[in-house]
Amino acid sequence: MSCNEQAFSENFETNGTDHRVPFVNFKEVLKRTKAEVKIENVVATADLGQRLDLEAILKVTPGARYNPQRFPGLIYKVKRPEVTALLFASGKMVCTGARSTRSAKKAIVQIIKELKYQGIIIIGTPDTKIQNIVASSDLHGTIDLEIVAERLSKSMYEPEQFPGLIHVMYEPKAVFLVFASGKIVCLGTKTDADVNLAIENLRDTLEFNALVVPTDSMSSKSGNLPARSKSQ
Repeated sequence: MSCNEQAFSENFETNGTDHRVPFVNFKEVLKRTKAEVKIENVVATADLGQRLDLEAILKVTPGARYNPQRFPGLIYKVKRPEVTALLFASGKMVCTGARSTRSAKKAIVQIIKELKYQGIIIIGTPDTKIQNIVASSDLHGTIDLEIVAERLSKSMYEPEQFPGLIHVMYEPKAVFLVFASGKIVCLGTKTDADVNLAIENLRDTLEFNALVVPTDSMSSKSGNLPARSKSQ
């Protein structure tokens, strides 16, 4: 018997039948199912450093919307990349809907080019900043949110108010929404690197404390793994 076979045979339970439940190494299972990070939305802001005549922009921009009685900003949509921008008379801009930081910055440059093409005078170069990145991931397992709330500091879980657990991380700075299905949403980061680091940090913390039950182990418990015969 090889070392691997011996280790396997030593780490199982039996209930008196041939249906044996293998020992689950949570760390190894989580390593095999590395979480993928998906950027859902990037919010960027820009300051043109000058006043904007929103009425003039409305007249020359097809599809733009501006109703100062309801909202002080002009709504400006871009198709490529597909984003929505809010333009204010102060020269401030808010861009939302991009799926990457690069697309968000590209959209702001594109909007300025279009404004110039339509005869709007833009003097300087905008000061663009990423304000928030919203990303999602899947830990490929189930999570007991009540236990997580008890063991993980800076966590809040009130199922009567919201079905997910809220966890605050300080390094890097991020806020997480954690769901029992293993799905997570990360908010508040401002760089791609911080998004990935924050999700990996949360994943490592949950893994270290055995707070995620991997999907693989759930399948094995339901009898999806082939039974080992007595001769093996």
